[in-house]
Amino acid sequence: MNQFGRCRIGSEIFGSSISSRHVKSSFILAKFMTESGDIDCYPGQVQYFFTHAVNLPDGLSEHNLAFIRWYKPAESSNIRYHFRVRDDEICNVELCGTEFYPESRDCIIPVHHILGRFIPTKY
Repeated sequence: MNQFGRCRIGSEIFGSSISSRHVKSSFILAKFMTESGDIDCYPGQVQYFFTHAVNLPDGLSEHNLAFIRWYKPAESSNIRYHFRVRDDEICNVELCGTEFYPESRDCIIPVHHILGRFIPTKY
């Protein structure tokens, strides 16, 4: 397995926690489709990037993946969506906790699921 501290996706470079130089760009939002077809975004911190190769009948297939620790949401929706406007119609700031979910298979995602970055701050 080849491990990397950063990954270029389009014109953006995303960092990881194993690369001290790029830790600030390791906080990401990833998008996933739910069973109902809606798309949800989840905040997390990239621990590292890696490539995975699989021998298929058609030949070798290589994938770029990320190992991500996912943040737990804030305790209640009143805190999580504290900055909502017009009775829940608009909320461009979402607060999450400082703790991570336990590591699981959900921590490994294809890099094309990364939507963008977020800026962590204490509130």
